[in-house]
Amino acid sequence: MLDYSVRFEQQKEGVQMPRLLQIAQIGNPILREKAQPIDELESNHVQELIDDMLATLADTTTGLSLAAPQVYAPLRIFIMGSRPTSKYPTAPDMKPTVIINPEILAVSDKMNIGWEGCLSIPGLRGKVRRHKEIQVAFIDRKGRLRNETFDSMLAVIFQHEFDHLEGKVFLYRMESSKDLATEKEFLRTHEKD
Repeated sequence: MLDYSVRFEQQKEGVQMPRLLQIAQIGNPILREKAQPIDELESNHVQELIDDMLATLADTTTGLSLAAPQVYAPLRIFIMGSRPTSKYPTAPDMKPTVIINPEILAVSDKMNIGWEGCLSIPGLRGKVRRHKEIQVAFIDRKGRLRNETFDSMLAVIFQHEFDHLEGKVFLYRMESSKDLATEKEFLRTHEKD
């Protein structure tokens, strides 16, 4: 695996501080690969990757979540860390949650269509149809099995990141290229929404 990280200059009592990882951009083959399950959650490699992903997501000004393939690690891990941002002012507050080896167990028949963006596709937004509610299972960072139900925006975030683990980006889910806009044009035409 390539290491595209930028290390913090600081070290605290001999412990390596988290790294800010470079985010893969659309066109990079890693974004089209199906990610592999995590078998050794306790390994230093996996725990350091989680720390680095948490630091990288926190460093973004607009990101609500981040999947391991987006940081060049083809593993079934993502972070959901929703919060209001300039791009998503109505996003719910959610403490960053580590999602490992997720499964979507059930989905609602009701669908929502909304605008999505992606850290790997900077400057673009597209309209995507997603299930309004989903029931999921995953392992948390401490190895506990969690079963959750997410709806509305949290369901969208989960589905968006789950797609990254399947080698898909939101562009593949769009019904029409007419539903694609630059960030600048989106903000100009939707500032009253």
